[in-house]
Amino acid sequence: MSKSLLIISRQAPWNGPGAREALDIALAGGAFDLPIGMLFLDDGVLQLAGAQQSQAVQQKDLTANLQALPMFGVESLYACTQSLALRGMRDTSLEVERLDSDGLRALIDRYDQVITL
Repeated sequence: MSKSLLIISRQAPWNGPGAREALDIALAGGAFDLPIGMLFLDDGVLQLAGAQQSQAVQQKDLTANLQALPMFGVESLYACTQSLALRGMRDTSLEVERLDSDGLRALIDRYDQVITL
């Protein structure tokens, strides 16, 4: 049986390669039918903001990769409610389960392996 994997993405989409690498790992694992969840935490929730203008910072837009997650079997998507609130985000471009600090602890405990980027 495959071990479950939780990927915690903590970087903004334009702040280095971490956000893209987290998405690449999720998409690759999903292609191999691994049970994968993805948690957006801290500045990582900014990946979920709509109408990103990545060209302004000369970066590639991650929206297509985010939208592809469910097609690759990565349907367990989570976001930290406190991270969203601190950044003034009420709406997200993807449907995510919003978790408080107790929910985050329970989520992390459910997965066999955790990668933080």
